[in-house]
Amino acid sequence: MNIQFECADKINGVMTITLEKADYQDAVDKRLKEFRKKANMPGFRPGMVPMGLIKKQYGTAVKVEEVNRLLGEKLNGYIRDNKIHMLGEPLPNQERQHPQDLQGDGPLEFVFDIAVAPEFDATLTDKDTIDYYEIKADDKAIDEQVRMIAAQHGQMVEAQEWSGNDTLTGDLRQLDAEGNTLEGGITTEGGIIMPSYIKGEDEKKKFDGAKPGDIIVFNPRKAYPDNDAEVAGLLKMDKEKVKDVDSDFSFQVTGIRHFEPAAVDASLFEKVFGEGVKDEADFRQRIAQGMEQQMAANSDFKFLTDVRNYLEPRVGDMPEALLRRIMVYNNREKQNAEELVDKNFAEAIKDLKWQLVRDQLAVKAGIKVEEADLKAIAREDVRRQFASYGMGEVPDDLLDQYAEKQLKEENAVQNYVEHAVNTKLIPLLKETVKLNKKSVTLDEFRKLFEA
Repeated sequence: MNIQFECADKINGVMTITLEKADYQDAVDKRLKEFRKKANMPGFRPGMVPMGLIKKQYGTAVKVEEVNRLLGEKLNGYIRDNKIHMLGEPLPNQERQHPQDLQGDGPLEFVFDIAVAPEFDATLTDKDTIDYYEIKADDKAIDEQVRMIAAQHGQMVEAQEWSGNDTLTGDLRQLDAEGNTLEGGITTEGGIIMPSYIKGEDEKKKFDGAKPGDIIVFNPRKAYPDNDAEVAGLLKMDKEKVKDVDSDFSFQVTGIRHFEPAAVDASLFEKVFGEGVKDEADFRQRIAQGMEQQMAANSDFKFLTDVRNYLEPRVGDMPEALLRRIMVYNNREKQNAEELVDKNFAEAIKDLKWQLVRDQLAVKAGIKVEEADLKAIAREDVRRQFASYGMGEVPDDLLDQYAEKQLKEENAVQNYVEHAVNTKLIPLLKETVKLNKKSVTLDEFRKLFEA
């Protein structure tokens, strides 16, 4: 056996593995003997089938399996022993790999293209300056948060005239061509309409200033064009039965529900922070402190993004042509593999560079991700998912149950690992580099991501 590795430009490697018959024949013979012991052919007792027949029937297939096994073992062993940082997987060389005679006894030569990670140094010191944005809760951001809190503690109240996002309740009657109630037509008690969501502008205007007792004539089909689901919901009918409904209806308003945010007063202060809030100024100050604590995570995220942009250029050239071939190969079962790779290639290369940078930083910092780290992140992920469904208080055993399921998903685990590395890396980086601190408002911070 002979293994040669060439990598003149340090990123596009070519490995040539030459196998002699002696390298794999003993393993092939052993496998064939095992086949012979189990072979069951007409005219022969079990285990007594001539080896010639066994070789004729199974010889080539067994040889292919053993050659492939040996190739993988030796290739990976060489990569490991020589500490070659391989990206992706080896691919047959398009120019030097020729068909091999797997039925003959001559040497077999296999040539692989190997993408090699470029050598670079991601070391950071206090001579490296990175911007760090400290987000301050200005009056505009606090006002927005106060409105949100007031809305969360608000309630629906009866109103005497429709406005804004009010909800109208009423009875619907289908009308004939003359505008009279259609005998035997569709009638709906307690229909609900939010005029602000009506798509047809002419129909929406008919509800302006509506009051309890008013009768409004409108056309549901024109109000919700090309939306059978909305019409069916309004008329409380099956979706299939409203396809041909295009007549006018009368809508007699029986009630108007208006959402009233909670008053910003002592009652709201206590609901949010408990006892001890002195006045509205104190309430706003506490909100500002909470916002700034929460927004610190956003500042850290931006900081890590800036570190990424600062270090990625150090990676230098990548074996892009070979990486593209690898990506196409990995997506070979998709009909549009080439198009898919072309569309996402630039971003994939950037992500790969950052992965190389982050891995190097993590190794230098001695960061290790433990099972407990992944479990904690998975539980928090599950907690957020439940919260998005309006379930704020979830029992610990249920969180653990769902977290365990998440940890069985390969993609989820990979995301959790990256999250854990980032979480441990950020404070270390903040202590290492020189931070160019900049105080910004929330609006100013958001604009940083629009550039």
